[in-house]
Amino acid sequence: MDGRRRSGNVDDRRRMGVGMGIGGKLGLGGGIVGVLIVAALTLFSGGGIGDVIGNVLGSGAISPQYASSSYEPTEEDERLAVFASQVLAGTEDVWTREFRRQGWGEYVCPKLVLFSGAVNSGCGQATSQTGPFYCSADQTVYIDLDFFKDMQKDIGASGDFAYAYVIAHEVGHHVQNLLGTLGQAHSAMSRMSEREANQISVRLELQADFYAGVWAALDNEMFQSIEKGDVENAVNAASKIGDDYLQRKAYGREMPDSFNHGRSEQRVRWLTKGIQTGNPNYGDTFSPQYSAL
Repeated sequence: MDGRRRSGNVDDRRRMGVGMGIGGKLGLGGGIVGVLIVAALTLFSGGGIGDVIGNVLGSGAISPQYASSSYEPTEEDERLAVFASQVLAGTEDVWTREFRRQGWGEYVCPKLVLFSGAVNSGCGQATSQTGPFYCSADQTVYIDLDFFKDMQKDIGASGDFAYAYVIAHEVGHHVQNLLGTLGQAHSAMSRMSEREANQISVRLELQADFYAGVWAALDNEMFQSIEKGDVENAVNAASKIGDDYLQRKAYGREMPDSFNHGRSEQRVRWLTKGIQTGNPNYGDTFSPQYSAL
């Protein structure tokens, strides 16, 4: 990303000092976000739970506490902030061109909010423990850059391309939102059982992984951005953020009915498919049988 342009759609709130308190238990979020996965995400969140998190954030389980911030960015923090802005710019370039090429209309670029500790979003208030997420209410991606450090520390996933995958995944949810997929899925989920809604959530997340792979392929086509080892780093990250991996790490066993991001092998498969095809039309995760994903 050296020398690449930075996006003008970044809102740096790292020094704003919004504190958060946890009041009572985190609820099940209308059956969409299982408490088991919320706990696993406390250890490490795979790829952002998008608007689904709004059900938890709006439940009253998280209440604000106003505190001053003593955040002082390190040299690495500032490098990551520049990097995140460059990745966002890359997604803007790729998806603007792709929307026109596909006849999908004009691409509306999302915002990216950088925060430290806690943040107020259009979907409610969130802490860093939430992990990166996309909120369709304000068409914004939110991320605490310490998440990238946690990737390396907690699960051994590192490298700039792996970090770019995280941002591109969240932008993938924005693409879903613009195409109407996200709204249709969430509408359907609200009428389903928890198990059925979780399966729709998995389909959304795998498609966002696929779109992240498409972005990587097209960004490389435009800017020759992929270097030796980059794809392997992204695949390694995807392999360690599946629900099965996180649940075994947290509880020593899997609980498939509560999966809402997909198994590690599924996340790797759809990310890889996006990288290999570079074509967003091959990312239909809703037609196949759930067992075939």
